[in-house]
Amino acid sequence: MIDVFVAIDAIARQGFPIDTICSALHVSRSGYYDYLQQRLGKRQIADSELRPLIVEIFWDHRRRYGARRIRQELIGRGYRCDVRRVARLMKEAGLRAIQPRSFRPRTTHSRHDFGYSPNLLLFSPLPQAINQVWVADITYIPLKTSVFLYLAMLMDRFSRRIVGWHLDDHMTERLTLAALQGAIAQRQPSRGLIHHSDRGSQYAAGDYRRMLQRAGMQSSMSRKANTYDNAFMESCFGTIKTELEMQSYEDMPDARRQIAEYVTYYDVQRRHSGIGYYSPLQYEETVVRGFGSIKEPSASPAGSESSGHAIQDC
Repeated sequence: MIDVFVAIDAIARQGFPIDTICSALHVSRSGYYDYLQQRLGKRQIADSELRPLIVEIFWDHRRRYGARRIRQELIGRGYRCDVRRVARLMKEAGLRAIQPRSFRPRTTHSRHDFGYSPNLLLFSPLPQAINQVWVADITYIPLKTSVFLYLAMLMDRFSRRIVGWHLDDHMTERLTLAALQGAIAQRQPSRGLIHHSDRGSQYAAGDYRRMLQRAGMQSSMSRKANTYDNAFMESCFGTIKTELEMQSYEDMPDARRQIAEYVTYYDVQRRHSGIGYYSPLQYEETVVRGFGSIKEPSASPAGSESSGHAIQDC
């Protein structure tokens, strides 16, 4: 009989009157309404369990998570949920994730005499492991004194992990060199890695190219006036600035402290949709290090164990 009531729901959503449907299917209207009341009661109970968890996750991640990431976090805690339900409960609770902003000053100085490298990513397959492709870029960081700091960063294209970064008050080759040195020291990549950046002088200058050569890296650069060629770093910076809610920092130590804290969060905790809603560290440890095969969280079977809880449909 439950299947019949479900069918009535589906037909009613097409605009047909309940009385007509029940009569055609020889079903008691009172029986259908009893079923509807029980179903709504169960949903309200489930909502009352989910609501405080959603609020907790939302504020634990400092308003950085929308409905999709909160859903994945709930799945990790043992609750299987529909995105629409999470979005509805967020709206009812007045929770709204941080929204991106668009303005940024120019940080690419591409008119120089150092020469350019071809875009190797146009002809290369997608990376299948860590330390095959790194992408690099620079962005500005505002201070309350109305001047800017500059952040150079490198990200592993495969795992989305930030492998090196450096913050300073200048936008010279020394800025990008410091970030590259830190990345090499941390990751110790094998020879042949593709290093991709824009056509800025900081990446084309002699000392930077020589460091790439010593590390056995292949230099790759975006095509002229083509921002899509380095879209991953553009997206990364957009996420960082949105989720840090960058206004203006007091000074360089304040900016460096908050950025360092966020980079740790980004690598260790933040779920990334492009890698199955795992954090970069989880993705590397599970897929790259061979500690097991990774599966989409939403595909976990009901009743299996996850974070100490049985999966619950909600």
